[in-house]
Amino acid sequence: MKVLLIVNAAKEEAVRCARRAGEILTREGAEWSVSQADLPTGDDACAEAQAVRSCDVVVTIGGDGTLLHAATQAARWQKPILGINVGRVGFLATVEASELELLAKLVKNEYTLDKRLMLAARVDGTTRYRSDALNDVVISKGAGTNTIRFDIYCDGTQVSSYRGDGVVIATPTGSTAYSLSAGGPILDAQIGGILVTPICAHSLNTPPMVFSARRSLRIVTAEHRAGGAYLSTDGRDYVALDPKDDILIGLSQKHLSLVSFCEADQFRAIDKKLKGR
Repeated sequence: MKVLLIVNAAKEEAVRCARRAGEILTREGAEWSVSQADLPTGDDACAEAQAVRSCDVVVTIGGDGTLLHAATQAARWQKPILGINVGRVGFLATVEASELELLAKLVKNEYTLDKRLMLAARVDGTTRYRSDALNDVVISKGAGTNTIRFDIYCDGTQVSSYRGDGVVIATPTGSTAYSLSAGGPILDAQIGGILVTPICAHSLNTPPMVFSARRSLRIVTAEHRAGGAYLSTDGRDYVALDPKDDILIGLSQKHLSLVSFCEADQFRAIDKKLKGR
C-alpha cells in the first residue's frame, strides 16, 4: 500500500503525529511519502496532485481544513481519505492523534468507505467560476455592504426570497459546519440531500430547506454593487460576484470516500465534539 501523508506543517503537534504515523506505516510494511497542506499554488501544487494520483490512500494530519484541502484532488482521482485530527473539532478527521494505531488496520484493509456526495457550483454571467465542494457553497455580502436580496429557485421555480447577509448551500457532510452555526439542522451524512440555510435573514419566514440531491438550484443576488457579494466553496477562493450573475448549484459527478473504522463515525464525532460546547 502507498500512503500519502498530507500534513498541516504549521501545527507542531501535526508534525510530531506525522513522524509517529510514518513509524507505524513502516512497521506495517506500507510505502509512504509526505506533502504539506500549506503548499502554494504552482509547481508545488502540481506535485501534490501527482502524489495524490500515485498513492492508494491519502491520510491528512491536521483538522478539517487539512482534509478539505486534499478533498478536491482525492475526489478527482477517486482516492480514499483518512483524517487524523489535531485540530479543535475535526468532524471529518474522525481519528484522533491518540488513535494512530488504527493505521495498522488501514494497511491491512480492515476498514469501510463512507461515500460522501459533493456539490458542483457554477457562476454564469459577468463572473465565470466553477468548483466542487465537499462541505458547502457560501454566498455572502461583502464588508461594508448593506443586506442584499437573495432569490432562490429550485428546478426553475422560485422557493424563497429574502434580504439578509447570505446563504449557505451545504451537503449533509457540511451540515455540521457553517450551516449549523447559521441555524440549520444536522443531517445524516448518508442522506442524498442539499441543505439551504439563510444567514441572518431579515424575515420570520425563511426556514432552512432540504432538497433532493437530484434538484438543481439557482441563486440570484440583487440590490448590491459589483463586488458587494462573494462566493466561496469549502472556505476558499472568495470570488466577487456581479449583480447580473447566476449561481447554479447541483450534485457533482464526483464524490469523496472517507475511510471509516466505525459505521457511526459522524454521530460519534457529534457526541464527542459538539455536545456540551
